[in-house]
Amino acid sequence: MVMAGVVIIAIILFSAIVAGYESVNRFFNPRPVQYLWAVVVASVIGFIGNEAVALFRIKVGKEIGSAALVADGYHARTDGLTSLAVLFGAIGIWLGYPLADPIIGLLITVAILQIVWQSSKAIFTRLLDGVDPEIVAEIRHAAGHVSGVEEVTEVRVRWLGHRLHAEINVAVNPELAVEEGHKIAMKCSMSYSTI
Repeated sequence: MVMAGVVIIAIILFSAIVAGYESVNRFFNPRPVQYLWAVVVASVIGFIGNEAVALFRIKVGKEIGSAALVADGYHARTDGLTSLAVLFGAIGIWLGYPLADPIIGLLITVAILQIVWQSSKAIFTRLLDGVDPEIVAEIRHAAGHVSGVEEVTEVRVRWLGHRLHAEINVAVNPELAVEEGHKIAMKCSMSYSTI
């Protein structure tokens, strides 16, 4: 699934390149926009629809731990921002500024490139088994508050598909029986599986 996220990022990057090219081209070869009212209506509908899809995909992707779905949500947001750029360009043209369209196009290209950067960090971190340090801290905190744990000496966390796999080393009272130490370790296991 992470490779799907890489493909999505490549598609978003391609859309940024096309948007940038078209914007620069319109600076040197301006074209009149016809049916301005239809462009405005379509851009508003496009923005609202794409943003709703983006919010849903990003939310669900974060809930299930799918970096690819989060990246796809950002792709939908890119489409929505493109629609919004069309709206602003149309308003600028309506107000008598024909260069509003290419200027807005360049601004949206920059915004798309920022989305590419943000999505790339998440996808490539996941691709390299990176885990948010806050998650590691939560696991360490949960295990450290289990009754009988004297110290959490090491926490190792990595992604296995959409699930996190964590291994922790805990220190308990050395005078405890092995069976009692094992019971404490099992409590640690249950305490961080619910995070």
